[in-house]
Amino acid sequence: MSDVELVLRSTRVITPEGTRPASVAVAAGKITAVLPYDAGVPSGARLEDLGDDVLLPGLVDTHVHVNDPGRTEWEGFWTATRAAAAGGITTLVDMPLNSLPPTTTVDHLRVKRKTAADKAHVDVGFWGGALPGNTGDLRPLHEAGVFGFKAFLSPSGVDEFPHLEQDQLARSLAEIASFGGLLIVHAEDPHHLDAAPQRGGPRYADFLASRPRDAEDTAIARLIDQARRLDARVHVLHLSSADALPLIAEARRDGVRITVETCPHYLTLTAEEVPDGASEFKCCPPIREAANQDLLWQALADGTVDCVVTDHSPSTADLKTDDFATAWGGISGLQLSLAAVWTEARRRGHGLEDVVRWMSTRTAELVGLGQKGAIEAGRDADFAVLAPDAAFTVDPAALQHRNRVTAYAGRTLHGVVRSTWLRGERIYSDGEFTDPKGRLLTRAGRLPTDDERQT
Repeated sequence: MSDVELVLRSTRVITPEGTRPASVAVAAGKITAVLPYDAGVPSGARLEDLGDDVLLPGLVDTHVHVNDPGRTEWEGFWTATRAAAAGGITTLVDMPLNSLPPTTTVDHLRVKRKTAADKAHVDVGFWGGALPGNTGDLRPLHEAGVFGFKAFLSPSGVDEFPHLEQDQLARSLAEIASFGGLLIVHAEDPHHLDAAPQRGGPRYADFLASRPRDAEDTAIARLIDQARRLDARVHVLHLSSADALPLIAEARRDGVRITVETCPHYLTLTAEEVPDGASEFKCCPPIREAANQDLLWQALADGTVDCVVTDHSPSTADLKTDDFATAWGGISGLQLSLAAVWTEARRRGHGLEDVVRWMSTRTAELVGLGQKGAIEAGRDADFAVLAPDAAFTVDPAALQHRNRVTAYAGRTLHGVVRSTWLRGERIYSDGEFTDPKGRLLTRAGRLPTDDERQT
């Protein structure tokens, strides 16, 4: 213990064995031990006494659209990672689209990494993209360290990232399975979307009818068939349709390697409360009815849904018009995700241990980040310090997102992030940030810094 530099002490520390009073010892950016609460502080170590605030592992958000480079006016690494830090998120994985160029070749990945390198307040990894015609780029991207590959089964909303038809999905998935990779899928069937009524205008009910549940259900069923045939590993992104849950549960019982995420907005917002013209609530697939939300919570509780991620997908304010058909579809959630999920979870009888499992442990497991996602010896010393009973009213002006458009404006949420720590260094505290200290991550670890390359 002579090398311990820092001890964080709290009456409530969330560990894999449960919540208990503890002192967490840190050296060289790693957790070296989880000790009894009243353990002595080693000579030379600094003590941070957190009182009754909860010490939890930093959240791992595996679904974030940073949009940098190319659409930096929508968001960027500087602003997105500050928002993440303010929300207790210490690691994010950036989606391959909405940036220019998209992350669909190794050269494009290098551009993305160069853009992010000196702007990341939290650790950042990258997904690759699976497009029609880029099958030959998938293995090189995998070898370059992306965490997996995103594909759309219906139009993505941006021309540079076209969706896969079923035969193209089969080819991409076969290639990804050949090297043990992961395909993550926006699962909506384009034919069901085309057949749905497309009225446009400000009525949310009309938008909801244009993205029916059966579009999700059919796409997921077809993805399951492909995964079963190829013994491939697949992940369903942003599940909103509870009707697909029995298909997923049955596939798992049959041995299909499928995991599933949902998002804070599906768990905390309902179609019944969306005002007409309020396209800050627009996302695809859409926010559905309260009864559907209840079933998503049940699926989280029983493990059919594995994890909760933001799908942070911002845009400039002018793209959020009052016409749901033409407004940009995406919800900004990085800074508020922990508080939003915790507020509803506590109302439904869940504990913070559940929230940590959904938003840190299982997301880290999804992408193979074994050094993240838990407070135990050997893991990175990434923490969020939370006052779980403190409440606040969401003020868009207080958000760190580049464009402060939020579906949560005016809502009262519980859970104030007091501070956020990355590898034993406090990077955020009570509204103040340090200089960027985030690292770029790969499946195999992290990229060396410029200083390390020169030594």
